[in-house]
Amino acid sequence: MNSRLWGRLIVLTAILSVFSSPLFAQKEAAKQPAVTISVATDHPDALYQLGESATFNVEVKKDGKPLADGEVTCVLSKDGWKPQAPQKIAVKDGKATITGKLDEAGFLQARFTIDNVTALSGVGFSPLKIQPSMPAPDDFDQFWKEQKAALAAVPLKSTLTPVKAPVDKVDAFDVQIDCIGKPVSGYFGKPQGAKPKSLPAILFVHGAGVRSSSLGNTRWATEADGMLAMDINAHGIPNGKPADYYKDLSEGELKDYRAMGRTDRNECYFKGMFLRLMRAIDFLAAQPEWDGKTLIVYGSSQGGLQALAATGLDPRVTLICAGVPAGCDHTGSKVDRISGWPKFSPIGADGKPDPKSLETSRYFDCVNFAQRAGCKEAAVTVGFIDAVCPPTSVYAAYNALGMKKSIFNDINAGHTNTPAAVKFMREAVLKHVQEMK
Repeated sequence: MNSRLWGRLIVLTAILSVFSSPLFAQKEAAKQPAVTISVATDHPDALYQLGESATFNVEVKKDGKPLADGEVTCVLSKDGWKPQAPQKIAVKDGKATITGKLDEAGFLQARFTIDNVTALSGVGFSPLKIQPSMPAPDDFDQFWKEQKAALAAVPLKSTLTPVKAPVDKVDAFDVQIDCIGKPVSGYFGKPQGAKPKSLPAILFVHGAGVRSSSLGNTRWATEADGMLAMDINAHGIPNGKPADYYKDLSEGELKDYRAMGRTDRNECYFKGMFLRLMRAIDFLAAQPEWDGKTLIVYGSSQGGLQALAATGLDPRVTLICAGVPAGCDHTGSKVDRISGWPKFSPIGADGKPDPKSLETSRYFDCVNFAQRAGCKEAAVTVGFIDAVCPPTSVYAAYNALGMKKSIFNDINAGHTNTPAAVKFMREAVLKHVQEMK
């Protein structure tokens, strides 16, 4: 090869190496015009009556400027259930519009996509009219009466190991409480020097996943002039272990625990979770400092599921705060609508739910616990674009609650607790404690 050709080859190789480098790729990506989609509804609260039509006003921008011309794809569905055929909507000067309606109480979801960018919007049609998809089983109450009797036969024995509290003037403990099967495992905090029968109690319960209890929630011992505060993990597992310990459990023994025993009510994983929930309430109610009248259960997602279950299982609970609650309306498919996590009953190739798991699910459905709620008050949050715990399912449970209640409609939220939702639940706790005094 002559020297001139060799020199050209070196130059070409250098150019190719520059174009293939990660830095060049990042710069090129940065040059690509960013597409954004925003959606607003003609009713600011995203709520409509049956018979009305909802208008979705879409704004599409590219590189920060209104898209001159184009098309956005829209898919409408009943809250993510059985999506309709995609529709192409013309975008002109960055604007596009589509209308939709429902002929039944529920939520209409609109999914907009352009250039692989997606935005969701959800609107409710008379959501306060959403009814349970199925009644509770005839022996629902008898089944849970038997579970509570079996739990009561286990002596209320606890082991408290002192730990350093996250705030001053609080005594904190790792607490292990005997139960059926796995123990209750949590962190417990109380104000130092608290007098007997002087304090309300609050129990924090966890969302899905495998993790330690949260010592941080014992900070609530300093709220509202002092509280008994306990946080329990969902599985009765040890607290304060290295992250790998919980990772190994989640990938091993507790992998996909939500589906364990779902075809047999006596083997269902959530039965053990609810027994630990009731035993934690037993523990708080047995504390000499408890005021004997105020007991709050607070949780989100799977924790919201537990909060709703708690008020149906134990009349000592006076307030529940259930953020974007899971476990609602497991039998929704029976009336052609979506259910919430954990999607208890798999849908077969024939479009029908598995009959055994469907029957089991009825004993663990928050709708059925809500119908039996004995608490004084409930505060619930719901995300209108929540795909994990869809608003249709949440409202089915909320509507079944028969006491003083309030719901925070987080119209632009998915499966999360936004700062506004957290504020709503926190204020509900503090107001309830004050009123109970």
